[in-house]
Amino acid sequence: MKLVIIGGGGFRVPQVIEVLADPKAKLRVDEVVLYDVDHTRTDVIMAVLRGSGCLDSPTSPAVSPCYDLSEALSDADFVFSAMRIGGTCGRITDERVGLGHGVLGQETVGAGGYAYALRTIPAALDLARTIKEVAPHSWTINFTNPAGIITQVMRQVLGRRVVGICDTPIGLMRRACAALGVNQEDVEFDYVGLNHLGWLRTLIKDGEDLLPGLLANDMILDHLEEARTIGHDWIRALGMLPNEYLFYYYLNRESVERISNEPQTRGEFLDRQQQGFYVDVTKNPEKAWQIWNQYHDEREATYMAESRDPSQRAGRRSEDIAGGGYQEVALGIMESLTMGSPARMILNVGNADCADTDLLIPQLGADAVVEVPCWVDIDGIHPQKVSPVSGAELGLITSVKACEELVIDAALQGDKTKAWRAFAAHPLVDSVLVARELLDEYCQKNPLIAKVFPNH
Repeated sequence: MKLVIIGGGGFRVPQVIEVLADPKAKLRVDEVVLYDVDHTRTDVIMAVLRGSGCLDSPTSPAVSPCYDLSEALSDADFVFSAMRIGGTCGRITDERVGLGHGVLGQETVGAGGYAYALRTIPAALDLARTIKEVAPHSWTINFTNPAGIITQVMRQVLGRRVVGICDTPIGLMRRACAALGVNQEDVEFDYVGLNHLGWLRTLIKDGEDLLPGLLANDMILDHLEEARTIGHDWIRALGMLPNEYLFYYYLNRESVERISNEPQTRGEFLDRQQQGFYVDVTKNPEKAWQIWNQYHDEREATYMAESRDPSQRAGRRSEDIAGGGYQEVALGIMESLTMGSPARMILNVGNADCADTDLLIPQLGADAVVEVPCWVDIDGIHPQKVSPVSGAELGLITSVKACEELVIDAALQGDKTKAWRAFAAHPLVDSVLVARELLDEYCQKNPLIAKVFPNH
């Protein structure tokens, strides 16, 4: 079995290889090919893998770099798409331009997320076409953000053979179960939304919904990072557990103020950190594994730091990080698709993919990508019917999805007016004039975005 990682020089790649090499893993992958446009980064990741010792394990796949996309993808069974078009420098521009106009510049939410999407959509579409040509029977697992938008674009070429993943929804469910002291395998749950915009609405064990009891108990809620950052009272008012990224919607003014007052944005932190990492390993390849772990720990401890009280910025609780990451979700998908061991996950899939209903969220179009529970087995990925969505949650889902689809159309058609409409209609952008200024400045400061609109 062959796996190809697009973005093979990325910082998180060692985590993927580590889970694949684990003797306890049910699935054995024979070959992993790392494709990246940056040879230096891939060389560094190979040094980390050699230093980790995991490549010496008899259960480890053979890992090698490749710098020709068609060659890399040839005969692939699975493709992980983990691109970052424009690199961390592009992320810094996304953030700073937004903040300069008084709006959020987060890389997946609002204006910053749409700037990232505009320059990524053409590359994602090209990748999908190459996969279709070279490895038409492969499964593509999309990590690339904004995951819902990029998965929806790739589905235009690959159909149901591409699925988007994020570790935050299933991590939320697992942490809720851990806080309640119940085994996650023993509960049924209902989760619905879009990528980075969803809610856990029930946790049922032996016919009883445990979620109301969790919401009523401050001691239990304190074990959930989402509850501490968004606030116990508001979560009780909602009657459900929100995805951590809803912090940026429910506390938008506070998040913009906090990020603006920080000495550096998350993108600036990661840019500095990653440059340091790749330079340090290049200079000291014999210490590559130790260096990677040092940078990894710092990166994890500072994740979404702006959502936490300043007194809790020094690090995150171990229970907040527990529950597995992208790599474990992806491995679970691969195992279920190839070995027939069914697993329930929360994935980004098509709104019309559920066999039990016409549309998972009837108010959205058939092609819309939504984030819902799915059963995965040897026959494919099977989205499960979810309870109806109503009220403010439905309003937020429909308005954000409408903006996402405008962004997709804008990028595919080179239509800057549609991009302006997408920015202007987003709930976190409060002025059509500001929306135009944002888009114009993104085009001025990032040639990859300007290139999307050749006639403007």
